[in-house]
Amino acid sequence: MPQPDHIIKLPPLPGPEDLPDDIKKYFDICTEKLGLIPNVLQAYTVHFEKFRTFTAFYNQIMLDEKTCSLSKLEREMIAVVVSSANRCYYCLIAHGHAVRSLSGDPQLGEMMVVDYRIAELAPKQRAMLDFAWKLTLTPNAVRDPDRQTLKDIGFSDQDIFNISDVAGLFNYANRMAFALEMMPNPEYHAMDR
Repeated sequence: MPQPDHIIKLPPLPGPEDLPDDIKKYFDICTEKLGLIPNVLQAYTVHFEKFRTFTAFYNQIMLDEKTCSLSKLEREMIAVVVSSANRCYYCLIAHGHAVRSLSGDPQLGEMMVVDYRIAELAPKQRAMLDFAWKLTLTPNAVRDPDRQTLKDIGFSDQDIFNISDVAGLFNYANRMAFALEMMPNPEYHAMDR
């Protein structure tokens, strides 16, 4: 049974002809690099300035290697663990694919989606994901001992900031996906399996 065929339930999206040139160019780059335009990006075209802000923020957190010592795979693992805690269909499908792609391991992608604790992870990665899970489900319970656990295993203060930044971004993105009933691109389901 296929998923629903809408991108978001509301509000209506502008047509491709209504997009500003910079967004059209951004979509051309997505098509060239990814082979598709992620539905989340299409969703943000509801407000052109919000699209620009969201993509700049997302790219800095998830792709910038100058300001973040976490690998792209580690960032995607956090994205999937947060989305698993929140049960966000969109992000589990889209970022589960990213974990499969970056790791070259389809089983790891599935374990991250269902229950990261069954995966054989390095202790440092496990501590990072435990922190992201707790920050998602019980943010008011995060205290100094949680941060100290990360420091004791080798994370710097800046690393802890970055782990929190990725977790925060995906808690926000998950809530937007739920509110708008955002659907992932169907192509993600078959990629890197």
